[in-house]
Amino acid sequence: MALNKEQIAQRIAQEIQDKWYVNLGIGIPTLVANYIPKGIEVEFQSENGLLGMGPFPIEGTEDADLINAGKQTVTILNGGSLFDSAMSFAMIRGQHVQLTVLGAMEVAENGDIANWKIPNRMVKGMGGAMDLVASAENIIVAMMHTNKKGESKILKQCTLPLTGVGCVKKVVTNLAVLEIKNGAFHLLERAPGVSIEEIQKATEATLVIDGEVPEMKF
Repeated sequence: MALNKEQIAQRIAQEIQDKWYVNLGIGIPTLVANYIPKGIEVEFQSENGLLGMGPFPIEGTEDADLINAGKQTVTILNGGSLFDSAMSFAMIRGQHVQLTVLGAMEVAENGDIANWKIPNRMVKGMGGAMDLVASAENIIVAMMHTNKKGESKILKQCTLPLTGVGCVKKVVTNLAVLEIKNGAFHLLERAPGVSIEEIQKATEATLVIDGEVPEMKF
């Protein structure tokens, strides 16, 4: 069975290591903060000027002045701090963030990502995505494997305007965990109940399958 957005975030949370600084992009990535494994200390950074972001607030306890880059209300952990965008992007550009989790509309087999613009549609701007993909050494993408028409978003080459070139290391979709290396997507794990054949059918890009592929564990 294909994963829902919460399960994608839960699987990505397993990639986070103790003491890491992590930036969460807009969309599915924001949910990752809700699933940090026990015993792990992590500092979430939001490019609008927040370090030490916690999980989403319980309904009725929201603080309208405390928001993430997607303008969603969030919580802040003890010891967290607020600052201006200049300092926030100095953290990002200075490579002080160990992991960036982004959403995407398309990812190509060489690691290119398109996540900010669809031609002829109004957008507010690229936001911090360009800085994040240019500076982060470890980028994981959270996305759906196909679009609403059932067309693959895991491609040989992106068709939409690029956000970054050759920067994505791993992709977690509703169907699979994929690693990008040597110019191809390597299938690491599959969603529970999803067959390799289903993943192959939904993938336009080169898909390398090396031996038995286990199901994701939660």
